[in-house]
Amino acid sequence: MLYHLLYPLHTEFSALYVFRFITFRTIYATITALLISFLLGPWLIATLQKLQIGQTIRKVGPESHFTKEGTPTMGGALILLAIILPTLLWADLSNLYIWVTLLVTAGYGAIGFVDDYLKVVKKNSDGISARQKMFWQILIALVAALILYRSSGFDTRLSLPFFKNVHPDLGPFYIPFAVLVMVGASNAVNLTDGLDGLAIGPIITASGTFLLLAYLAGNVKLSSYLQISSIQGAGELAVLCGAMVGAGLGFLWFNSYPAQVFMGDVGSLSLGGALGSIAVITKNEVVLVIVGGVFVVEALSVIVQVVSFRYWGKRVFRMAPIHHHFELKGWPEPKIIVRFWIISIILALIGLSTLKLR
Repeated sequence: MLYHLLYPLHTEFSALYVFRFITFRTIYATITALLISFLLGPWLIATLQKLQIGQTIRKVGPESHFTKEGTPTMGGALILLAIILPTLLWADLSNLYIWVTLLVTAGYGAIGFVDDYLKVVKKNSDGISARQKMFWQILIALVAALILYRSSGFDTRLSLPFFKNVHPDLGPFYIPFAVLVMVGASNAVNLTDGLDGLAIGPIITASGTFLLLAYLAGNVKLSSYLQISSIQGAGELAVLCGAMVGAGLGFLWFNSYPAQVFMGDVGSLSLGGALGSIAVITKNEVVLVIVGGVFVVEALSVIVQVVSFRYWGKRVFRMAPIHHHFELKGWPEPKIIVRFWIISIILALIGLSTLKLR
């Protein structure tokens, strides 16, 4: 919005020419998101407490979690607001990729909101059924994938890190592949959100990584030099990624151990969907598996546990997702959280290294 209002005036006020630069708008989108989080966070927590919208803890979980019963949840609404508003303020709203990513982010956030509402407010422990949740996730991702596929010049080739000249063209099969990436990323983040600050830390790291990847993909000269896919207009997603970083840092202020608020499904589903859609647009789907390795391992631990117990009657882990396994092994919660953050930073660096290892 500010870009469209102020940049056209740069011929009369030269200082406004700065709004042309993605880097400038990304920085201020990050700061705006951070300020929104800091300013509205205390009010939201107080409101959730007043409405008695508190977390329900499953009695089958680790005993250390029982004390968290009643902690305000659905704090992901703050994250959504702190992403969407700065993006609308600072991004070029004529950019299709901005709207596609916001569609997935807001759409998945709506699914999470309804699920949280049914669980916490209506006291329906099941919330939305798994089948219904998956249906709506796939539908939203399918709409986004179709929009991208039908957009002018969208590349359906798959970019593989470590292989410079290998770019298999998926053609129309790119649509279900893109759906898989978005839905998979969303649910993987959702499974990771089980300890105070555990999910939001890697989200900040991944968002910062994709901020750089989006900017490079949208820059013709830099993408050519690095021999990565050049996606015209993808650079604008750096503004949205900046808002994600700011929103994540602001939320972490209240979500760090011991948490004052939990993000709930409204936060985890939307953040995962946002990362998945950005990865699809920037042609970094495989890199997302590396950068979001913490999320991947968390999801895989659940799959392995379910398959092993169903077919062989044995549990591979003491409890899944895997962060609960380490809890039951006696690791203090803060130690698990920080170690997972460290791993996410290492994986982000490995993901960035693929820019040269091609």
